[in-house]
Amino acid sequence: MKLIKAAAFFTVAASALLAINAGAADKLNDAQIAHIAYTAGDIDVKAAEFALTRAHSPAVKSFAQDMVRDHKAVNDKALALVKKLNVTPEDNDTSKALVKSAETKRAELEKLSGAAFDQAYAENEVNYHKTVNGALDKTLIPSASNGELKSLLETGLKIFKGHEQHAEHVLKELQK
Repeated sequence: MKLIKAAAFFTVAASALLAINAGAADKLNDAQIAHIAYTAGDIDVKAAEFALTRAHSPAVKSFAQDMVRDHKAVNDKALALVKKLNVTPEDNDTSKALVKSAETKRAELEKLSGAAFDQAYAENEVNYHKTVNGALDKTLIPSASNGELKSLLETGLKIFKGHEQHAEHVLKELQK
């Protein structure tokens, strides 16, 4: 049952991010791309902050602390860049769908505690990073026209690939 719920969440999130592969990517401007990337990072910060209030496992708590630190740092750089470029990030269908999916997942996680929460949070992080990393690599980075934005997204992708591996490691540890 838990796996079905996680799969449904990631179907929505993946659809939101990967729908831009189906022709919308060339219609996204840098302000929209920046907002999608910022929204994805902000969602992970909020999920990690919530996890810090619920997590039981020291490994999950440590991972959540890393997510808060790293995603806030990348988002701070993104905010500084859009300010420097005098660009206002634009909300769009993809960023709205990401927020809606995150709210749904948060409601599911709120019902859990202890080991069940740790497991669900770790699964969420693995799948979320796979989805976001795929969208960054295949769509958002190639679609960005501003070199500084593209560079920031590439730096973020390197960090977030590490997060994906870390989340996979935490999940394996929890399953022992």
